[in-house]
Amino acid sequence: MATAAEKATPAPCCSSPSAAVVKTVGLGKDVAGVVREWSVENGRSASSAVTAIIDPVDDLQEPPPAKPPAKAIQMMTRAQSSHPLDPLSAAEIAVAVATVRAAGATPEVRDSMRFIEVVLLEPDKHVVALADAYFFPPFQPSLLSKTKGGPIIPSKLPPRQARLVVYNKRSNETSVWIVELSEVHATTRGGHHRGKVVSSVVVPDVQPPMDAAEYAECEAVVKDFPPFIEAMKKRGIDDMDLVMVDPWCVGYHSEADAPSRRLAKPLIFCRTESDCPMENGYARPVEGIHVLVDMQNMVVIEFEDRKLVPLPPADPLRNYTRGQTRGGVDRSDVKPLHIIQPEGPSFRVNGNFVEWQKWNFRIGFTPREGLIIYSVAYVDGNRGRRPVAHRLSFVEMVVPYGDPNEPHYRKNAFDAGEDGLGKNAHSLKRGCDCLGYIKYFDAHFTNFTGGVETIENCVCLHEEDHGILWKHQDWRTGLAEVRRSRRLTVSFICTVANYEYGFFWHFYQDGKIEAEVKLTGILSLGALQQGESRKYGTTIAPGLYAPVHQHFFVARMDLSVDCKPAETFNQVVEVNVRVEDPGEKNIHNNAFYAEEKVLRSELQAMRDCNPSTARHWIIRNTRTVNRTGQLTGYKLMPGSNCLPLAGPEAKFLRRAAFLKHNLWVTPYKRDEMYPGGEFPNQNPRVHEGLATWVKQDRPLEESDVVLWYIFGVTHIPRLEDWPVMPVERIGFMLMPHGFFNCSPAVDVPPSTTETDLKENGSPKPIQAAGLLAKL
Repeated sequence: MATAAEKATPAPCCSSPSAAVVKTVGLGKDVAGVVREWSVENGRSASSAVTAIIDPVDDLQEPPPAKPPAKAIQMMTRAQSSHPLDPLSAAEIAVAVATVRAAGATPEVRDSMRFIEVVLLEPDKHVVALADAYFFPPFQPSLLSKTKGGPIIPSKLPPRQARLVVYNKRSNETSVWIVELSEVHATTRGGHHRGKVVSSVVVPDVQPPMDAAEYAECEAVVKDFPPFIEAMKKRGIDDMDLVMVDPWCVGYHSEADAPSRRLAKPLIFCRTESDCPMENGYARPVEGIHVLVDMQNMVVIEFEDRKLVPLPPADPLRNYTRGQTRGGVDRSDVKPLHIIQPEGPSFRVNGNFVEWQKWNFRIGFTPREGLIIYSVAYVDGNRGRRPVAHRLSFVEMVVPYGDPNEPHYRKNAFDAGEDGLGKNAHSLKRGCDCLGYIKYFDAHFTNFTGGVETIENCVCLHEEDHGILWKHQDWRTGLAEVRRSRRLTVSFICTVANYEYGFFWHFYQDGKIEAEVKLTGILSLGALQQGESRKYGTTIAPGLYAPVHQHFFVARMDLSVDCKPAETFNQVVEVNVRVEDPGEKNIHNNAFYAEEKVLRSELQAMRDCNPSTARHWIIRNTRTVNRTGQLTGYKLMPGSNCLPLAGPEAKFLRRAAFLKHNLWVTPYKRDEMYPGGEFPNQNPRVHEGLATWVKQDRPLEESDVVLWYIFGVTHIPRLEDWPVMPVERIGFMLMPHGFFNCSPAVDVPPSTTETDLKENGSPKPIQAAGLLAKL
């Protein structure tokens, strides 16, 4: 992912990133030793020595000459320019692909390589700590654990590495490659440098995510298949340009779906006008046709016209399109509302590093997960930088449907693992997807054949006014004080077939972090016979119904509450509110209290939400206390939630066993990333995934904990959800719980009038104003 500092913004919102120039020791001496010797010789502290040895400079300039200490420190010829957590650049992706392709044993092998995913191989946490401590500003030496004689500072960071998932179309094999990347890439060396293959492993009996190129080819194959053409003619369709074929992964329902073949079972829809790009093709589902496609060889291997179900009647106004095409007009009585920040934003961006108020973190992006938030920390006065989380992301989502009829019972998509949330992300537009002063980030990824593609303006960073943060009026004096809430929002939006999903991380001034998902788009529908109705959905138009279904999202939170990267001092505590038993302690029958229980192992930590007891969970640091002597922590506060509405033997729960509980907790392990395993497509799920990992029942009382929070919504479609489904919001909150000695909200300045803002110019205002210009 690359930044676009001036893209669609009123003014540049970040300065050019600087790089750290590290002076290194020749002849085998470590930098730490020279730091100590230099500080003694010059009468300076060790911290001053580090500042002298590691200087931020503009990476476009040559390092200025410097007088070295007596121990002859040499300069690196090139600054360390990429942070270990920065997403791969377009050049790095190109180098990784070229390296793997060149390693193919034969021309046939090289030609049959298809590149599913090329991402950064995230380094160990101690490497990230070292980078943040000494190589990238703002320098934070306190991140490293103190050792006798001071930390040993290497001359440079380890080389960045890429991880590639490669599908061989000829052999139907999936392999995982690790490629070491050098600092200077092929694009600046004439193309002769390709990196170095570190490892290559064939993963047996799996199918990797499918690609948009495969989907397009599958659609063409189905539309050219003669029996399919005949079946559409029976339904009154002669023009194949009207037909929409949405390939869906087959999932896993029986041995026939085993990963020995790469399979898709498409859903079919049909438009009424081939020259109407705005027509809603999902308004006319084609039912009764069974198609199975071999995606490796791109052939139809099963076809059956099982039941002639008439197409839903065409809507005379182009199938429920919006505005004037439906015979009406868009609302014209709404005057423009503009969000303006005349003094610019309050956040600062350096590369992928973001600082806002007292928060700081890094932004990442992958084709599978989409947005990733790294190294979240809060700068807390004299306590300095206090870590909260190492990595936050949405690692999976599952959408099971509740209709037992064909083809709907098979609709249980793993939209992250089978498709990729990041690969389906939008290029966002200022004034439509985001309002105000926007900082955008681009995303780079490989396409199926290994070319590099870029989604411009993929991630949006902006501030929002969020209403009242705090207010109180003294009834005796009549004096009132109000403090308005400001939040920083990082987001991206993706489309997976008919649905849109917006993923948001909100950072608040009072120390809260909110995760939010917004669901919108178009319903996935079914066709009805004349006079037919179904109990498993809602009839929304003649011959048209929307099945009931659920959406589940998995947030993986690698937390580090008040912990340095090498520390394992967190535990998870469950809190339930209990009613006191009648008796001497509850003579008025009004007593209730909060009861805490430490979740000591993985099996104990398989938990569900319980609103009747106000259940929530606290992630505590076992070694750090606040001013009252209590352990510091962050609270996971559930929002609305649900569990799967399916029997225990439901086929999709074999792959999605992690949906059976709302909360899981595991100790950090680098390769435990995806709750359904890395390759959920056509996966019989044997000995992998979250439900298998926790069977080890590893201890959690004091560890580096990872929380897996599963939250979802049950969607019973309404008539008002068609043709445009309004946004539905679900999510949860991470809230400080004894983390601060007092609320950070006390530092938020009292709200002022617009006149006051014009006079004193502080804080930088967000104003809502009705302006003449339209968005």
